[in-house]
Amino acid sequence: MDIVKLADAFATAAHAAVGQTRKYTGEPYIVHPRRVMRTLVDIGINDPDVLASALLHDVVEDTNITSDLILEVFGSRVQSIVASLTDTAYVMNGANRRARKEMDRARLAQSDSLTQTIKVADLIDNSVSILAHDPKFAKVYIAEKKLLLDVLVLADPTLVAQARSQIDG
Repeated sequence: MDIVKLADAFATAAHAAVGQTRKYTGEPYIVHPRRVMRTLVDIGINDPDVLASALLHDVVEDTNITSDLILEVFGSRVQSIVASLTDTAYVMNGANRRARKEMDRARLAQSDSLTQTIKVADLIDNSVSILAHDPKFAKVYIAEKKLLLDVLVLADPTLVAQARSQIDG
């Protein structure tokens, strides 16, 4: 089985095992990582490790899967990308949202171009549902994502422009 198919099956099972669905729509959670991966494919990214990382990007923060298991199953490159994409909120229970988001921006600013591009694809997909279904939270979310986009200077410029257009309304 190739790494992308393995990551798809792994992420599907991990999110399903904890009963995770997409907020607002109730869809199986895996539809989100698949859309993130599809966004990357659509701009010409075909690196299997990067596509696998896109599929796995929420697994460590949202399920019972550890970073060590990602390393064991998928190798150090995928584990490193997934770790860079994993929000610190899940390990920083006591920190307030602003502090967590500042730490996430600082971590992501140090990431490579492909990791930053995955994050922008993630932002694009999440923005669609938040803007459509939760206008009150969207105000907070948009402000945070504008700050995030300012530090993702290595991300694919086409996706950054798409994300900016989306959150600028």
